[in-house]
Amino acid sequence: MEKKSIIKNQKQSEIKSLHNGHRERVKELFLKSGLDSFQSHTVLELLLYYAIPLKDTNPIAHRLLQKFGSLSGTFDAPFEELLEIDGIGKSAATLLKLIPQLCRRYQEDLDQDKTTIYSYDEAGKRLVSKFIGRQNEVVILMLLDSQTRLLYCDVVDEGSVNTANIYIKKIVRLSVQYNASYAILSHNHPSGSCLPSKQDLSTTRWIFEALDTVEVRLIDHIIVSGNDFLSMAKSKLMPELFNQELE
Repeated sequence: MEKKSIIKNQKQSEIKSLHNGHRERVKELFLKSGLDSFQSHTVLELLLYYAIPLKDTNPIAHRLLQKFGSLSGTFDAPFEELLEIDGIGKSAATLLKLIPQLCRRYQEDLDQDKTTIYSYDEAGKRLVSKFIGRQNEVVILMLLDSQTRLLYCDVVDEGSVNTANIYIKKIVRLSVQYNASYAILSHNHPSGSCLPSKQDLSTTRWIFEALDTVEVRLIDHIIVSGNDFLSMAKSKLMPELFNQELE
């Protein structure tokens, strides 16, 4: 029995040594070449090293991709559904949920010194980054001064755009607080196209009229879906409201 135990321990030690060697090779490859050459399952395998220290994370990575379809699908999956995957515990699920929001904070930090908005495309690209990792419909307000310098850009409501009557007072209050000259409204369609609904159009008109009472001009409403966005002003969807204040 003692001999069998010794042999078993030796095999476990050899497997552990081989496993650790593989992890080090993957880490070294990343440090040398970055993630561009990595397949999706290897990206997840590497990431999971830091939450699952004692297991082979390669099969776990494959199970995640099989269940959720892609890297982005895995990162966007609900926390509870991640926990249903064999090998994923709370620490690993938390790490996976951290990634999209970490990416958003990283992009926001890069953008913090870009203080002037010159065009609708620039506003749209900046706003797209604010929606990274958000699963629910979110309303974001961007406020500019008379020289289109950025004064404020943040979430004013989370939920449905149909709740305009809830956040419209907050939009007006913030516009006055920051002494803004211009405002750009934005919200996302998490599971749809960028095309505005009838409710989106009516909400735009309500907010335009509300801001007009405090002499702040709403110059655009930008709808975001994934990496795409639609500028109502640039698309001339409501020419009676928007007069091409930006390029």
